Amino acid sequence: MGNNKTWITEVTLLWFQVDPALEVFLFGLFLLFYILTLMGNGAILGLIWLDPRLHSPMYFFLSHLAIIDMSCTSSTVPKMLANLVIQKKTVTFGPCILQKFLYLAFAVTECMVLVVMSYDRYVAVCHPLQYTIIMSWRVCTGLVATCWVFSFLLALVHITLILRLSFCGPQAISHFFCQIMVFKPPCADTLSQVVFFTGSMCLLVGRLCLVLVSYTCILFAILRIQSREGRRKAFSTCSSHLCLVGLFFGSAIAMYMAPKSSHSQEQSNILSLFYSLFNPMLNPLIYSMRNTEVKGTLRRALWKQRSM
Repeated sequence: MGNNKTWITEVTLLWFQVDPALEVFLFGLFLLFYILTLMGNGAILGLIWLDPRLHSPMYFFLSHLAIIDMSCTSSTVPKMLANLVIQKKTVTFGPCILQKFLYLAFAVTECMVLVVMSYDRYVAVCHPLQYTIIMSWRVCTGLVATCWVFSFLLALVHITLILRLSFCGPQAISHFFCQIMVFKPPCADTLSQVVFFTGSMCLLVGRLCLVLVSYTCILFAILRIQSREGRRKAFSTCSSHLCLVGLFFGSAIAMYMAPKSSHSQEQSNILSLFYSLFNPMLNPLIYSMRNTEVKGTLRRALWKQRSM
């Protein structure tokens, strides 16, 4: 290694380089979205916990999805809000790595839980008579525990490999959180970056294929139902989850797979912001608006609160 290299100690986040008045506006807007995300997902958790009619595998998985959404947003948005109102938009390398670890762990956990939820819907539609046996509470707890443990172990392996790279300083990146893959590491070999990118894509595409297989089986099962009302009810059990899958995998694939010629760093940052802030805010809205059981529980809770 040459002596003219300065090893990285802090990272400067440069994406929000705008007028102070616009920074204040963006701070208020993103803070509002962040509060709505916490309130919406918190409300979903509360409704599931309070209403025994929602104590089923689907809502058990949904409660974990709400926890993941609040955690993933909280791993990036508070620092982004702080950077909008302070002059020194830097973070030391240790907290930067921790932020990357938490963001990756929660993102992978969300991906895994969505796959488990697609399997749950497959069993509900294709094997309704065996549903309570197949999706027992022991199985559900095991599936969720596997999602959390596997995701955090995978994130730990990813971060361990990152720390083996030789990042040279100083580092200034056009992003709103510590996205390691947009670092410019002249001392690291390019092969490592290719390995990280390939691993991320294999994980994403592999999980998406599992979801597509589940919903292909569901589609064929629905088409075999003779009555129109039966098909409508079968599809309604999956529509909310399909919306969540579309939001998650759609934004992720757009970030990683769009051609470079039409996918600038600015567009990538906007998609990352959409995934980190807007997706978690929209998820409880999708379930509350498209799910009759959640809407019924919400109406009963509001009516009870009004009558008190």
